[in-house]
Amino acid sequence: MFGKSMPLFLFLLVFCFANGQEILVDYTLGQNNSDRYKYSTVLNISSCENGQTVLVRTYYGGIPLRPKGHFIELYDADLNLIEDYNNKYAGQYMVDGFVKNGQLYLLELLYNDSEFAYQYVIHHSPLGGFNFTKKTILSIPSKKVANPLAVNKYNRKFGNGFSTAVHFNKEKSAFAITVQYRERRDEKYHMYVFGTDLKKQITYDFTAQTKDKNYAFENIEVSKDFKTVYFMGKAFFKKKRFEAKERKFQYELVRVTNTGHQIQEFNDAGRYPESLKPVLLDDNLIVVGFYSERKNNRYNGLVHFKLNPTTLAIQSKKYNAFSEQFMVDKFGRETDAEIKNLIFKDVHITPTKDIIFSAEEYFVTHGEDISGGGTKKTNRYHYNDIVCAKLNTSGEMVWARNINKTELTLGDAAYASYAAYGHGDDMYFFINSGENPQKLSKERIIFKQGYSRNPNMFVIKIAADGSLSHKKLIDDKEVRLPIMVSKPLIKRASNELMFYAKRGTKKQLVRVDVK
Repeated sequence: MFGKSMPLFLFLLVFCFANGQEILVDYTLGQNNSDRYKYSTVLNISSCENGQTVLVRTYYGGIPLRPKGHFIELYDADLNLIEDYNNKYAGQYMVDGFVKNGQLYLLELLYNDSEFAYQYVIHHSPLGGFNFTKKTILSIPSKKVANPLAVNKYNRKFGNGFSTAVHFNKEKSAFAITVQYRERRDEKYHMYVFGTDLKKQITYDFTAQTKDKNYAFENIEVSKDFKTVYFMGKAFFKKKRFEAKERKFQYELVRVTNTGHQIQEFNDAGRYPESLKPVLLDDNLIVVGFYSERKNNRYNGLVHFKLNPTTLAIQSKKYNAFSEQFMVDKFGRETDAEIKNLIFKDVHITPTKDIIFSAEEYFVTHGEDISGGGTKKTNRYHYNDIVCAKLNTSGEMVWARNINKTELTLGDAAYASYAAYGHGDDMYFFINSGENPQKLSKERIIFKQGYSRNPNMFVIKIAADGSLSHKKLIDDKEVRLPIMVSKPLIKRASNELMFYAKRGTKKQLVRVDVK
């Protein structure tokens, strides 16, 4: 699983690129440290009020590899490692972590055999002088099932008797838990919202609505007082009959409080929204995403809805078809081309309240691995094109840009995909690539896969007018370790991104500053 990443990058950026020196982004390297755990993945990276950075890794051992515990690293504001701690409790399903008021919290889903129940448990410790204690915040009676945690939010399977998912808001100030389970012969569906102070803000029974539909929520938005949560996702019809090529779901937005819920369906005739995201913007509720003109996953453009935040009534809607120039931007002069499999990644609000929306083309294929002397089935995770678009306050598309890339990994995806950061009217994308860009024509350059084990980090800037520029930010000779480009800690107050670089028994922090 680990050490078998197979990155493959291909970037096709159309229009003239501006000089890279126009991108005011710089970086600082932390000390290069030795590490005792060769095989590990990052569970969480968080910041403290005093400027320190906390990094939590799940480490693995044995044959086959399995979780053995969690290694915690504490760095000061100058990127120096000042303390570490080995928490030898591996847990059953460690979901995520966060820092609040000088405490580190780790959220776990476990099955309590003595109580015949699934429980969400918080493990918490002061930062520095680590000493973990635990607290159960939720317990749901259930039989034990094979896969209780709905890790893949975009391809949910139902009917195993118990299924649960956790969604944090963008600010990581609150999280929502959905639970689908059986109580004797009855199927139940409950929703909960907690602040990161662990106070339960919302408890709601959504069972009645799930008699005819299965819900696979993809993201949430939470009000500032934590008293209202908006769930966005797919509603799959249970009893409705479908033709072979007919879409079996529709996107729905569900507004939930302690006293009730409202639902808005997105099902305009001939228009099929995809990868939608709710955004609370001042006193307005905006939904942005993509749409298709057929009942498949081929996208034709972007959509913008303005809703009443209380009733969810649609006040305005705007469908923006991809322009011919955008299609050239993505495919060149290829005529038989399609856009599909886009997954929401980031929303940035500009100072003038325009919305810059980005998504990634993501899908999974299946293959065989014969490297170990035998043959076994493997999943291949593809992280392809970046699509970025700017919508004004009326929902009209100002521009749409495409960054073509293909990435394939068999294991840890932290080194694949990208990080997005919005600053003022500009968007920045941080990517790994193995080579300098190669010019193909007057208006095209291409980033090809390199043969180095330490890919370069590039930054791509989309300015307010939609123009693209790029530069190599970190050379593979300067940082001798691959950077986990898709798992940054973003410090918006100081316009910084913290990246973790690791391979084998070496590790290093990298700070990127956006001017």
